[in-house]
Amino acid sequence: MIEHVSVPVSDYKKSKEFYTRLLKPVGYVLQRDYAEWNAGGFCEGESTSFWIVQKPDKVQPMHVAVGAKSKEAVQKFHKEGIAAGGKDNGAPGFRTDYGPDYYAAFVLDLDGNNIEACYFGEKAPSK
Repeated sequence: MIEHVSVPVSDYKKSKEFYTRLLKPVGYVLQRDYAEWNAGGFCEGESTSFWIVQKPDKVQPMHVAVGAKSKEAVQKFHKEGIAAGGKDNGAPGFRTDYGPDYYAAFVLDLDGNNIEACYFGEKAPSK
């Protein structure tokens, strides 16, 4: 089990605002704000499992996927991410090439990190 992940960012203050909006629809809230260290931890449930950390050098983008409790949460995640300044990297929808019940959306954050929300609660309609 992964306990937490740290996403590198180039501007902590801007990224904190972005991630607060992006992650809210999937149940994460900013729990730890260490502005003096340019780091913040978002909590979903009892674990502060999603961190953003400002890096002094160029950010090497990464991919992180978070679980969502519904298709609507995935859709809100995507909508909020775009409204907060992110870029669409895959609109909400089923990804049947990943599996028959893989519903997801992808948003590139302010540094190009590919952040995904996914839901596995129903199967894609038959074609």
